[in-house]
Amino acid sequence: MDHDPVTEALVEGSLDFDARALGAFLGSRLGPDEGCYALTRIGGGQSNPTYFLDWAGHRLVLRKQPSGPILRGAHAIDREYRVLDALHPTDVPVPRPVLWHGDAGLLGTPFYLMERVEGRIFTDTALASLPRGERRAIWMAVADTLAALHRIRPDVVGLGDYGRPGSYFERQIARWDRQYRSSPSGPVPEIEALHDWLIAHMPPDDGLVALCHGDFRLGNLMFHPSEPRVVAILDWELSTLGHPLADLGFCVMPWHTSPDEYGGLLGHDVGAAGLPPKAEVVDRYMAGAPFAAPLLPFHEAFALYRFAVIFVGIADRARTGTASDPEAAALGPLARRFAIRAMELTKGTARSLTSKS
Repeated sequence: MDHDPVTEALVEGSLDFDARALGAFLGSRLGPDEGCYALTRIGGGQSNPTYFLDWAGHRLVLRKQPSGPILRGAHAIDREYRVLDALHPTDVPVPRPVLWHGDAGLLGTPFYLMERVEGRIFTDTALASLPRGERRAIWMAVADTLAALHRIRPDVVGLGDYGRPGSYFERQIARWDRQYRSSPSGPVPEIEALHDWLIAHMPPDDGLVALCHGDFRLGNLMFHPSEPRVVAILDWELSTLGHPLADLGFCVMPWHTSPDEYGGLLGHDVGAAGLPPKAEVVDRYMAGAPFAAPLLPFHEAFALYRFAVIFVGIADRARTGTASDPEAAALGPLARRFAIRAMELTKGTARSLTSKS
């Protein structure tokens, strides 16, 4: 009797698809499982369900769209796969893409596989798990990696049509406003006030265009197991051609939110903790960036606005039971709080972070 690769599958965590169907597919694409087939759902992701997948000698990660209705343009895992495929030959650290499957008939949604990279992920922006003397180097590596990404010429790596150049912030604000207004949740006055401020204070288009990650923050980076070096940039769902200072605004967002607001640094004595002040991270990035343009309060407020709208979507998925993170319901109130932090920043009333010990 033929060996059934699925009967011996080890599954940890909940699945929203048929593991047997996936096993049959993997057997046809990657060869026999040789008695090793395991799926483990990875916690912490807010958007696209993600799984560790072991198949024979392959150690992979599976990313798929969430089940159920999704907003138009959201959960664009096809774009994730395309950018991984384009960047893998460059010096920008990304996992090796393995295969793309766009037919939703197999798992209920499209999905892709990428190589599993070993390393460390830090969700705590204060890096409390590290010795004090190692923390600054981690944040410098974050800045260096973002600068390296923005040095990539999209047309050279086949991503010249990955987005529309020009009017980036105008189009992005319109996009996130549509997403906010399509939510079944009630209005959030603070988000609407922030939207109006952004429209009124949008800087002139300076022509800068780069490959933007769209959610460039510490928790979406994997570091070498022992060195302060990024080995993989993860979660490319929001990537596009855009303005590089949007990514930088996302990167320094922790300096404007408190620890109970998605793990920010506001209120920390960063100098005593061995953490760099925001200005040092920005300066390090600028030293490697291929342009010279200042980071403005507008760019940082835009990052907080976009995250506020994302939190609205997370709260919606929590109510329908389709959120990837079991703690997603607790994140809904952050939509309002992030909008408030942005307005504090624009008015110059945010509490300053000291770099003194």
